[in-house]
Amino acid sequence: MAYDKFTVLTSTAVPLPTDNVDTDQIIPARFLKATEREGFGDNLFRDWRYDVEGNPKKDFVLNDPTYSGKILVAGRNFGSGSSREHAVWAIYDYGFRCVVSSFFADIFKNNCLNIGVLPVTVTPEFADKLLDTITSNPDATITVDIPNQKITLDSTGESESFDINEYKKANMQNGFDDIDYLLNMSDEIDAFAANK
Repeated sequence: MAYDKFTVLTSTAVPLPTDNVDTDQIIPARFLKATEREGFGDNLFRDWRYDVEGNPKKDFVLNDPTYSGKILVAGRNFGSGSSREHAVWAIYDYGFRCVVSSFFADIFKNNCLNIGVLPVTVTPEFADKLLDTITSNPDATITVDIPNQKITLDSTGESESFDINEYKKANMQNGFDDIDYLLNMSDEIDAFAANK
């Protein structure tokens, strides 16, 4: 399933300075029955966002109108636990296109790249700088530049480089998942097959 192209994103950000956020916290297991990617955003961080009666918890950051944006800046070890790709579906469906952390679980990171969410790994020091800045100034913006593999705190110009697989980098910029990539090569595949 194709997703929105991602080259350069400048956005405000939402701070989530919690370490060791696992996929069951991102999307609780009871919401995994659906097989379509849509609708999961409503239940992103469900047990943190709502009480047992379904009322929003005022002290959770996604319920705080002070913070908004397409970038989530998280604590260390984000996306650990089970390999459910539904966690990334929920992040994407909510509206986030980028998650920043000083460490991601490998499977979660790969799921992000397959679904159109860019996982940006930064140093713990830069992660803390981002969290401190956006917490104290919710209007602060961050620019994530995929072609140059660079993330910048716009108010100060401080930046770091990040790694991304070249194949996934190209897919993100074109809005392709693995199937779209192959479909885009259909003429070349047909030509190759015709010459066999």
